Amino acid sequence: MAVAVGLVGAGRRASEVYAPALAACPEVDFVAVWGQSKDPVQRLAESHGAAPCERFEDLVERCAAVVFAVPPPVQQEYAARAAGAGRALLLEKPIGADIAGAEELTSVAIREKVPTMVALTWRFAPAVRHFLETDVPDVEPVGGTGRLLTGTHAPGAATPAWRLARGVLRDQGADFFDLLEAALGPIAGMHAHGDPHGWVGLALDHQVGRFSQATLYAGLTDGTDLAVVEVGGPRGTAAVEAIGAVGPEAYQQMVAEFAQAVTDGQSHRLDIEHGLHLQRLVEAAETDLLLHG
Repeated sequence: MAVAVGLVGAGRRASEVYAPALAACPEVDFVAVWGQSKDPVQRLAESHGAAPCERFEDLVERCAAVVFAVPPPVQQEYAARAAGAGRALLLEKPIGADIAGAEELTSVAIREKVPTMVALTWRFAPAVRHFLETDVPDVEPVGGTGRLLTGTHAPGAATPAWRLARGVLRDQGADFFDLLEAALGPIAGMHAHGDPHGWVGLALDHQVGRFSQATLYAGLTDGTDLAVVEVGGPRGTAAVEAIGAVGPEAYQQMVAEFAQAVTDGQSHRLDIEHGLHLQRLVEAAETDLLLHG
């Protein structure tokens, strides 16, 4: 049977990413939308045959799982309430407004034993999966590099003010760290330098004796957004570009795997604890940047 899913949020990401993916997924029954602005909720719900809800509690009553597309402080509050009602969670990153909030939300989800998943969308793109499952093992990597260039923070970009205020690490770092760890192993140490609202450089130590260097910049005014991770070893090199690899197919795969996790009653491997781990990495990088940047 299809999993009844409600969507919290009616902004750009909710309408362009989550709602179409939920509506297209056979494993999902997209039943409800709730947000803090009535008219966008009404339009989004009606366009996908879902019910617009006036109260968050109305959405919770209709569904078994809740997808969040709202700023971190809002997600932190309402996801805790949904978990308390026994609803599975698909969360944006960062999962909380700060580490304390992320830890509190994680504790609630673990205590209530609800299935969780974090929307690390790069990991659901076919090209990224082929890179991690086939290309990386083939080259037996000993190290690697990462490079992220986007225009999300460039003047005139259609990026919400709350995202701009966070800087490139807090805005883009979770996906980037996640892909580097998936390719080279858990990050055990780092040194960051640069400007949190400009160019950031990272030197990373991975637990299995591998090393990587990475750069992030979100002020691109000309060219195409990209996030390249390359690894190398005794059998050559392998690389993937993640941003361009993500499209509707990846979003639908993500939603389908979330629905399967809900059906199984088990968290996805990219669960809330992994989201907390990534948020701690971002926080550690920002702290090092401020101290030594």
